[in-house]
Amino acid sequence: MPSPEPPPEILVDARGHRCPVPTLRLRRALEDAPPGARVRLLADDPLARIDVPHFAAGAGFAVLDVTEAAGVLGFLVGKRE
Repeated sequence: MPSPEPPPEILVDARGHRCPVPTLRLRRALEDAPPGARVRLLADDPLARIDVPHFAAGAGFAVLDVTEAAGVLGFLVGKRE
């Protein structure tokens, strides 16, 4: 039996923007996303390290992965099904 397709991943590139813009773009993408979708946010504002997990926890979303490379933070956030 073939494995189910992974949920769609939506990319939100908020590099060059300062808080609260990255979190607001993430929220909008999650609201528009289908159930089970995952949103990857790219941000270079250091405050996103605090704001994104705080927003996700308060809104009922799950931060699945956090990466950092060359000053860019990457957050993979899941929307519940």
